[in-house]
Amino acid sequence: MRAILIFLIGLNLTNAVIHSHEYIYTATSGIEGFPEFVIVGMVDGQQINYFDTHSMKMVPRTDWVSGAVDPDFWNRNGQIASGTHLNFKNNIEVAKQRFNQTGGVHTVQAMYGCEWDDQTGAKSAFKAFGYDGEDFLSVDFKELRYISPVQQGIPTVQKWNNDRGMIESDRNYYGTVCIEWLQKYLQYGKSSLEKTVSPQVLLLQKSSSSPVVCHATGFYPRGIIISWQKNGQDYDEDVELGELLPNADGTFQKTSTLNVKPEEWKNNKFSCVVEHQGKTRAADETILTNEESAPIALIAGVVAALLLLVVIVVAGYMVYQKKKGFKPVSGSDDGSNSSAHAVPQA
Repeated sequence: MRAILIFLIGLNLTNAVIHSHEYIYTATSGIEGFPEFVIVGMVDGQQINYFDTHSMKMVPRTDWVSGAVDPDFWNRNGQIASGTHLNFKNNIEVAKQRFNQTGGVHTVQAMYGCEWDDQTGAKSAFKAFGYDGEDFLSVDFKELRYISPVQQGIPTVQKWNNDRGMIESDRNYYGTVCIEWLQKYLQYGKSSLEKTVSPQVLLLQKSSSSPVVCHATGFYPRGIIISWQKNGQDYDEDVELGELLPNADGTFQKTSTLNVKPEEWKNNKFSCVVEHQGKTRAADETILTNEESAPIALIAGVVAALLLLVVIVVAGYMVYQKKKGFKPVSGSDDGSNSSAHAVPQA
């Protein structure tokens, strides 16, 4: 994705002025009962439409998005997505050959889109591909060329870089058409996209001797800062910050893990400080553990279930966050907000 699934986003804790519109593709092989191909469209991190090869239909995921598109949008983009699925199937086989693989579970992902700063007017574009969770290739729109961090991606880079017209078409699409659709979606989805939901904050442990996890979840918009304090002073040692991930309801979650010994936690006052939309909340006492409380098991089960349900979104979003890569897909754009733009075969 933006390398695909991926991207990046500038965050302003008081005003979300940098908006994004992206599509995330995920193709899988070797997973029985799971769709071979899934597409998720997102605006400012909120899912707006969805396609998979079980239903073979593009469907809306929010009430307001249907007002922003013409009646034939869903049928037209569903047909385009069906064709894109075939290219993804081809590309996943190409990737397996290049990595000398046969069976097993494999994933090809792609993400593309644009970002717009509604205060400065600055625009940016992203497009990237990945294979089995690792960077495969991405586009450098400044130099108008594809790049790859792995040897297996070089044949595709050479092939696509020879098509100068395709890259210039992509730059025009992501720099103009994508931005126009983003602005249109922002207008129609204003009441939903401008909502504010404060995070729930929990301190979690697997056991009394395990690291302490500060888990902030259920917040919107996505701009958030999680930090730790020790005896009232900022503390950034032994801290591991997790990825920003989407929840199934359109909100977000993020964790920060503090790796300190039990005696150090006991002999000092540690606090997890969460800042969101100009508001600050601290958690420093109640810790839910497997040893002491059933809720942590429940939470773990819910999180696992959500991760299964939104695995496509999460995988794509992480790519978006890092601007890292994925692998090929294809489709054509008819001038509309196509969900399958500019991804030729590898």
